[in-house]
Amino acid sequence: MAIEIERKFLLLNDSWRLNADAGTVMRQGYLSNNGKSSIRVRISGDRANLNIKSSTTGIVRREYEYAIALSDAEEMLADLCHEAIIEKVRYHVNFSGFIWEVDVFSGASSGLVVAEIELDELGQTFPRPEWLGREVSEELRYYNSHLAGYPYCAWSEAEKENL
Repeated sequence: MAIEIERKFLLLNDSWRLNADAGTVMRQGYLSNNGKSSIRVRISGDRANLNIKSSTTGIVRREYEYAIALSDAEEMLADLCHEAIIEKVRYHVNFSGFIWEVDVFSGASSGLVVAEIELDELGQTFPRPEWLGREVSEELRYYNSHLAGYPYCAWSEAEKENL
């Protein structure tokens, strides 16, 4: 069984950009997003994947990922995805030997920036960069599958202030 252990955080500032790579443009949409799982198609640069994740909230989830033809992914995004397409640039930031993925959203979720770190085991410790803010791993609204149906632009000012 494929398991993903991932923690998700908001950011305090843009100083992460000092150590970031050039970033990769990503577009993704959901073919299915029910109470048990989500099925996502993602184009990342010139590559495409089909991804299946369990719909549990938290830092541990089942995840399966398969490469697919870029042309198939383009068709799926255009014709089969039932909610808004997620658009973002993903940057990789090396901090003390750990790779952080920083997603800068555009489109309907423009203004939202989230950092994620994948861990090898539950309870694994890691150094926290000075730009790291509040943890949101347990908050459904920050999951891409949720943003597809309820993008950041639709959040109330009170929801945005709770960042």
